[in-house]
Amino acid sequence: MSNQGMNRRAFVRNTTLAAATFSIVPRSVLGGKEFTAPSDQLTKAVIGVGAMGVYHFDYEGRLVAICDVDSNHLEKAQTLAKDQIDVYSDYRELLQQPDIDVVHIATPPHWHAVMAADAARAGKDIWCEKPMTRTIGEGIALKKVVQQHGRMFRLNTWFRFADNFYGLGTPIHPVKKLVENRAFGWPLKITLNRATGFDWKFFWSGRTDLDAFSVPDHLNFDMWLGPAPYKPYHPDRVHVKFRGYWDYDGGGLGDMGQHYLDPVQYLLEKDDTSPTEVFVDAPLQHYDAAGSWRRIEFTYADGCKIVLDGENRDKDAAFIEGPSGKLFPGLKSDLPNIHQLISSLPDPAPQLTQFSRSVRTREKFTLNENNGHRSCTLVNLGVIALRLGQNLTYDPQKEQFIGNEVANRMINQSMRGAWSV
Repeated sequence: MSNQGMNRRAFVRNTTLAAATFSIVPRSVLGGKEFTAPSDQLTKAVIGVGAMGVYHFDYEGRLVAICDVDSNHLEKAQTLAKDQIDVYSDYRELLQQPDIDVVHIATPPHWHAVMAADAARAGKDIWCEKPMTRTIGEGIALKKVVQQHGRMFRLNTWFRFADNFYGLGTPIHPVKKLVENRAFGWPLKITLNRATGFDWKFFWSGRTDLDAFSVPDHLNFDMWLGPAPYKPYHPDRVHVKFRGYWDYDGGGLGDMGQHYLDPVQYLLEKDDTSPTEVFVDAPLQHYDAAGSWRRIEFTYADGCKIVLDGENRDKDAAFIEGPSGKLFPGLKSDLPNIHQLISSLPDPAPQLTQFSRSVRTREKFTLNENNGHRSCTLVNLGVIALRLGQNLTYDPQKEQFIGNEVANRMINQSMRGAWSV
């Protein structure tokens, strides 16, 4: 920790009693409606200040602390911070800092569940990068911890409520109106292929020829590994390229899958359930390095289906296909007067899309530990089927595979040392 950070916290402690004797000055007196008094600001910390963590420095709150196991990352991140901040190399020390409202976890996925659970126990609300967890079991456990400690949780993928969905040329909102009002009938098949930007998976395959390298002085590699199995250091295992290895992520499916699948889960009204069948068509996967695939299909109990068309086999497929019609990217449809139809339909239920409001009111954020776990389960079901090279049957209520103990052992995977959720 920096001396400056220690001095700032000492100042906070020493002035707490004095500050308590004064009334909070209304923001209108200090600067009108646009001014936010320091006492009204949420404070936040970021754990993992590589690319994604630094990108969110200015989002919803005043940054007061950062943490990373790479001293180079910390040094660069400090130069980008607007205010004086505390600096840590061990996230457990950061969580002891009392003046933090929200912890943003921007580490590799193998750390997400452990850090988020520890943050909940420390009384912090949590903003977590995707995928929510690296395994299904971690998601089940994290949900319980978050709820036991009454914390607010936000998963950082936003396409169910903001921005144009990849390749679709529109936000999900008008599509949700059509689906919710059964414009295409039911059940539905949703296909993700190159037309919806589905070509990212080819970029995150790992290497199978990694030799041992000396660990650089600026990196605490043992702490970087944390709960993951020990393997010798290689630059490809860390910092961006970690996505290509099963121990830390799930290749392209792990890295980008929740961005694609969470909005689809929302469209299909599956926020409280999971598929019952998983079909996979892929080359044999390496035990360590994640690879690509040709096709993954998820089928629900009511017949709804999600198709991940990895080789763009169905290049002309509709994004949504139902018994009553189809929808293509760009809001093109075989239904007549599609835009007029959208305008005539009632809106979906409103969503709470500002995490700072969730923290203040204690209302659940629109993408929280419950529905976030279910869309992450889609990712992890695909990863398990891919790694085993097997089609799977799943019980979404028990959250267990049916008749496949090898797959069930992958729901809860052991963690190194004393790390746990």
